[in-house]
Formats: sequence, structure tokens, C-alpha cells
Amino acid sequence: MKIGISIYLGTNMDMNIEILKKAKEAKISYAFTSLQIPEEKVDNYEIETKRLLEKCKEYEIQLIADASPETVKKLACNTIEELKNWGITSIRLDYGYSPEEIARLSKVFQIVVNASTVTIKEIQEWKSAKADLSRFIACHNYYPKEYTGLSIERVRGINESLKMEGLQTMAFVPGNMTMRGPLFVGLPTVEEHRLTKNDIVLNMLELYFDAKCDMVMIGDIDISKESWKNIEVLNQNMIEIKATLNEKYHFISNMIHHDRIDSSSFVFRSTESRMLKNRIQPENCVERKQGSICISNSKYLRYEGEMEIARQDLPQDERVNVIGHVDSVYVKYLPYIKNGMGIKLNTEYAETELLQ
Repeated sequence: MKIGISIYLGTNMDMNIEILKKAKEAKISYAFTSLQIPEEKVDNYEIETKRLLEKCKEYEIQLIADASPETVKKLACNTIEELKNWGITSIRLDYGYSPEEIARLSKVFQIVVNASTVTIKEIQEWKSAKADLSRFIACHNYYPKEYTGLSIERVRGINESLKMEGLQTMAFVPGNMTMRGPLFVGLPTVEEHRLTKNDIVLNMLELYFDAKCDMVMIGDIDISKESWKNIEVLNQNMIEIKATLNEKYHFISNMIHHDRIDSSSFVFRSTESRMLKNRIQPENCVERKQGSICISNSKYLRYEGEMEIARQDLPQDERVNVIGHVDSVYVKYLPYIKNGMGIKLNTEYAETELLQ
């Protein structure tokens, strides 16, 4: 998953710089901005735009800019290609460009098109004009007005169709700290995410896994300190989850665990745990509730020592010890920690057996 932020000319430059610093610390490499928002009144438009672009280059942020022929004029450029010299690597194009012009621009920029309005006919015209479709991203809108966003199912349906044509896909989640005006109710692609804006990582995982988005951007201006930290971990293909663990098995919390590439829909299965070669005697072989942390005991022969986390309720097994439980708040992440993704256990220890 590629993760990005959004920055706006209408935001105070000092705040934009602070956000770019946070983004770099969180290992974010992408930012979206619009250079054609009508309500943004910016003095010295050309100078402020150049300052913002220079800061993006300084913090190694690749900028996706929503531009138009009118934007080119406002920036005193003779051609849109000149924006490349300003540090813009990707441009979002909606209207005013022929298939031949778009094909030519795809040799210079990564081209971003509107996922909600692009048609198969247009894509075929770009192909005929020899456009490099590997450099195209279909970007969904964000929706400032409440109850106008899309459903996850709708986004997935659009994305699956566009991916068959070779396009990458992109969508937005809302921020949870400094919301962008004029309505200040979040900038999501999926309407449901407006109500769950404090769980940014889960919203991102839903867009990536459920809606088939290659890139996920934060639409609003800023997010909480905890969210920045969680995104930094996610950018390492990991999620930190809180859990309670029997103190006797503390050794499994001193490492990062990665799910197998061939993920099971029943359990998260640690690829690292069996390397520890610990001898595990059968105990507490009880029913495994969703979120139960388990370890295979000596009765499981070659699988002895393998740590698993139950993604759903599973029956009792005399070969499997229940040794802890994921905090209930984090159980909802379990369906998405798959395909080689890692977990970092933030554990509390209990001396007693962890039943039920």
C-alpha cells in the first residue's frame, strides 16, 4: 500500500511545513494538492505555489497536483510540461485535454484521472494514442458534504474494472484532527469512514484490501499524534496491537511476527515463532475465541512452538495452548493482517492462565 497526505495552498505555510515534517518521519512519500480550488484565495499565487513545491522536494514528498490549463496560466508557464521543473511528478487531469495530449503527457508525468468519471471508451482512446497506461492512476474524489460519499462496494466495483485496463487506483480517508473547510466534517471517499475517522489505519486497510486501492491518501489537513505513529508502523507493513499474554510465554512478544504469504482465513500464523525451538508442554487447551493468542504444543509434532492468533472462533484442540488474547479494540484488525504483513505485540502480562 502506498500512503499519502494532502496539503493545500490555503493552509498556513508554517503548518504545511510542519505536516511535511511529520509525513517524512512517518515514511510517507506522497502528497496530493489541488491548484484549482475556487474558494482558496491565495496572495502571490505563483510564489506560494513555488514555496510549497520546494518544501515537498526538501522533504522528499512526491506531489500529485490537480491542475488544469487555467492553472498553467496562473503559474505563468508556457506549457503544462514546465510544471515538471517545479517538482510536480504527477498531475490529475479532468477536462480540456485530447487523447493525444494525454498520451504525450504520460511520457512526462504520472497521469491521474477521475476514477468516477473515466470511461472505458476514453481508456481505449488513450491506448490508441500510445499512452503509457502503466503511468496512470484512477483517483476517486473525496466528498466534503455529508451523505454524498461512496460505499466500499461501489469503490471496489469501479476499481476492479479499471485494474483490468491496467490502471492503478487511489482514494481518500478523512483526517481526525485538523479538518478542512468549508464544512469541517472530513474528506472521505467512502461515506462510512466519516463516522470512523479516528481509526485511520483501519479505514486505510479497508480501502486497500476491500476496495482494491493501490494508494490511500488522507484528505484532511492533519491527524492525531497517535495516528502518525500508527501510519509509520503501517508503512513498515506492520500493525501494533495490544494484547494480554501469559507471562510464561513472554518470549513471543520480543519479536515482530509476520503472517505467512499463504494466509489462512482462520488464523494469523507466525512465520518466525517456530524458529525459537521452545519446548511447549500441553496446557490450557481450551476453546479458541476470536482474538485468542495460541501456541502449538508438543503434541503437534513438527509444528510445536508455532504461534497463531484466531481470526474467528475455533474449537478446542489438545495440541494447541491458549496463552493470551488480543485486546478487544484490536480484534477488528485481524482480517487485514495477512499476506506477509507483520504485527508488533504491545503486551501486558498475567501470571494466571488466560481462560475464555
